[in-house]
Amino acid sequence: MTEEGILIEYLRRAYHAVDGLWFMMVEEAGSFEEALELDRRVWEILAKLQARKARELMGCSGNTPAELARCFALKLTADGHQFESFIEPAEVRFVVHQCPWLELLRKSNRQHLALQVAQTICPLEGRVWCGEFSGEYEFSMPQMACAGAELCEMRFVRQTEE
Repeated sequence: MTEEGILIEYLRRAYHAVDGLWFMMVEEAGSFEEALELDRRVWEILAKLQARKARELMGCSGNTPAELARCFALKLTADGHQFESFIEPAEVRFVVHQCPWLELLRKSNRQHLALQVAQTICPLEGRVWCGEFSGEYEFSMPQMACAGAELCEMRFVRQTEE
């Protein structure tokens, strides 16, 4: 592994650990529901920051499916997801084969919480990203690994005026 690869893995691991640790500390001090609500609020803001930074780094100022795909792929890659993306004229679809967040929940024996967390956070992030792309897209997740599917499917469908 290169020095850059080592640094990326180190920072990714720290990012995942901080997210999990603060969640568990809030949960310990209050309840799971309180921790999940704070998590929702944090990810709503973080998703905006991530989308805006991705646009800047990728040089994307428009709202095309290709630009959305490039920017969201950066986010998924940075998080450590294993995925494929498919771009069509009015839709971007991501098929996630491996999710680092689900893996962390499994490793910490908290997979029983995965569906509730995923149903709260994943669609929220997708909707925020849609908003950062001029609100021209609608987000859906027809499949979720946390719900027992083999993979996650994330769809951004561009809305057209009729």
